[in-house]
Amino acid sequence: MPNAGFVLDDHKLPRVPGTVILNEENAHSETITGDLKHGTGKYSHVVLTPQPSEDPNDPLNWSMARKIMIMCITGLGTILYGACFGPLLNSSLLVVAADLHVTITDITLLSGYQLLVVGCTAPFVSALSRKYGKRSLFVLSSISAVIGNIIGSTSTNYNQLLACRIIQGFSVSTYESMLLIVVGDLFYVHERGMATSIVTFVLAGVSNLSSVVTGPITTNLGWKYLLHIFVAISGFQTILQIFLVPETTYRRDKLYEIDELATDNFRDLSALEHRNDKPLKEEGQVQQVEGTISPRSIPKKKTFWQDMKLFDGTYSDEKLIQLIAAPFAVCLNLAVAYIIILQGWFVCLFVSVAFVLAQIFGYPPYLMTPAAIGYLSLGPFIGGLVAMLFLGAITDPIIMFMTKRNKGVYEPEYRLLIGTMGVASGAGLFGFGAVTQQFGSPAVAATCHAIILFGIMALMVATSTYSLDAYRGMTNEIFIMGMLVKNFLMYALTYFINDWVTRAGTMSVFGVFGGTGFAVLVGMPIMYVWGKRYRSYWYRHDLLEKLHVRTHAE
Repeated sequence: MPNAGFVLDDHKLPRVPGTVILNEENAHSETITGDLKHGTGKYSHVVLTPQPSEDPNDPLNWSMARKIMIMCITGLGTILYGACFGPLLNSSLLVVAADLHVTITDITLLSGYQLLVVGCTAPFVSALSRKYGKRSLFVLSSISAVIGNIIGSTSTNYNQLLACRIIQGFSVSTYESMLLIVVGDLFYVHERGMATSIVTFVLAGVSNLSSVVTGPITTNLGWKYLLHIFVAISGFQTILQIFLVPETTYRRDKLYEIDELATDNFRDLSALEHRNDKPLKEEGQVQQVEGTISPRSIPKKKTFWQDMKLFDGTYSDEKLIQLIAAPFAVCLNLAVAYIIILQGWFVCLFVSVAFVLAQIFGYPPYLMTPAAIGYLSLGPFIGGLVAMLFLGAITDPIIMFMTKRNKGVYEPEYRLLIGTMGVASGAGLFGFGAVTQQFGSPAVAATCHAIILFGIMALMVATSTYSLDAYRGMTNEIFIMGMLVKNFLMYALTYFINDWVTRAGTMSVFGVFGGTGFAVLVGMPIMYVWGKRYRSYWYRHDLLEKLHVRTHAE
């Protein structure tokens, strides 16, 4: 039988991992969850998921101000390296090609080679972040970006600019994939919607603003000034990342991860959380808790310099080769594989527009300057900004509303409801192709570009939050694999997209893209309705465990 929202229920497990009691009032679960930690203020009835430990160094226990600071500094790195490196030269393609005496395709391939580097380094980023944490990777990636920018700012030929783009690529993987995982490190389930919306906007929307800025710089100062300015900004971000962002990876006792358990028996956890503030009346209960986990004193809060260590031990007992294989292995989970394909393909479709903007609007009948072409990207930037504000405002309230209707029990599938707005991206692709084929208004084309991004952000927020909540133990691998697939697809696209548009016209090209987008969306309602049963099936028949490939949750 379906529960509220037509998510089919499961009867194979006492509780399916990912399904949690989130609203204690509606669940009437005080006897089960009453002793667990709850939110404050208007969220006082919300059971904190996951439960924070007693350790002051647990990122869940950090102040909201510290969490926001970490997100802002790391988010700045994501804007610079994850969002802006790729489209850095998009509005300047014709100028750079003429200056270096090469073709437009050659300049487009610079971005393609960068994408190839990003894709190839992705499994290693995943493995190293699991084994040694994220902080060292963030810092080393920022340093790599500074070095690449310096090389590019002094480039005098195509090969030197190619070296710049490749070295920049080494900084992209970490920032493009890890910020969403940091959201899972820092925030509870009921807080992730807004944070994920902002991160998705940073990754997809802000990249459009880069063209608005880079176009006028190229027109007025020359394209090399893009890299001169980037050296200063990336240097500033690197200093902040080194001295103000601690490690967010944390090894928390399994008992605290209540969203990954297949039982509602929280007696051990409740006794553990309150062992320091109230005596346990039953001797047997004390023995049970002590038998479940080894007694430990609460660690001291780390000093500033302890927090700033690049390496602080290991966070996984698995061999590095197993962790490198993990991003590929998680694709055995059909729901995960679908999310990876959906995210990768739709982002690729969106970026395909950026690859051809200069080609369409730089030649007759438009004859637009790099600055004017850059201003066209205001359309998708505004579309992304509207999507961020709208989705951020409704995402968490929707899941709380559905949880209330479901008697206080939260299902991760509720995150997928906003994904229905993803159909806008397919419509926008058809519209963009039709307008540019008829040499229509650039403003209308920019509006279609905005609609594409709005729909894609709805899909990205829906599937990213679903991944964090339904398969949190595999989120490192999911986001890394999604980035790998996306970058390889875009790399392949750089080889033929410009020639295809010249040969077949924009209506034909973007008609194909729009049709494939609609086709991929067919799986969304299937995953929504049967997602819970599949989560149960996966828990009972975990193929990763059978293959001895482990993520941190197993």
